[in-house]
Amino acid sequence: MDARVTQKVPYFSQWETPDMTLAVVAEGAQAALLRDPLWASSGAGSVEDYARWAGNLCGMACLKMVLAARTGKAVPIMDLAMGCRDYGGYVEEADGRIKGLIYAPFVPFVKDRFDLNARVVTGISVADIADILTQSEFFIASVHHSIRWPETEPPTKGGHLVLVTAVDGKNIRFHNPSGHIDATRENAEMPLEMFERFFAGRGIAIDR
Repeated sequence: MDARVTQKVPYFSQWETPDMTLAVVAEGAQAALLRDPLWASSGAGSVEDYARWAGNLCGMACLKMVLAARTGKAVPIMDLAMGCRDYGGYVEEADGRIKGLIYAPFVPFVKDRFDLNARVVTGISVADIADILTQSEFFIASVHHSIRWPETEPPTKGGHLVLVTAVDGKNIRFHNPSGHIDATRENAEMPLEMFERFFAGRGIAIDR
């Protein structure tokens, strides 16, 4: 393993109460998260606003983890989301739906606000992630959300973001903002070929 990517990276869920993942899967985020007792720590102005946004905040949870690893400080996830929205990284539709994370505007957002050098990477295989991590500190990978159940066959690839922290030989390690138990949330590990089934071949590298 590349020793430069083995530092302790704090874990944050995209919900303020990480154990709510199964309720979100069963009911949808907007219904389930109205019951999240910790919603206010998201920085949202209301529980309704939090519940409406949280299903789209996997990318902001990954950014929150990166910033915490770099600075030791946890930025409220909705503060990150609103900042990213101002750059076009999220778009609120007329019907209330939220589109995003949109990768391209994320790059200037994190550069301007946090002095992070990020770049969009597309058209890669899971094997290329190890090469990316030799020059970048983190890789935010697009996977299907069912990666929390690695024995399943995903219907599609992509649509959810996880924070890859290391590739160790034939295994990949990552933090999943919507893992349902500890083993699928923090420092989840799986063989590269298993990860490939869920991986859309794109993501965001954050350089050292």
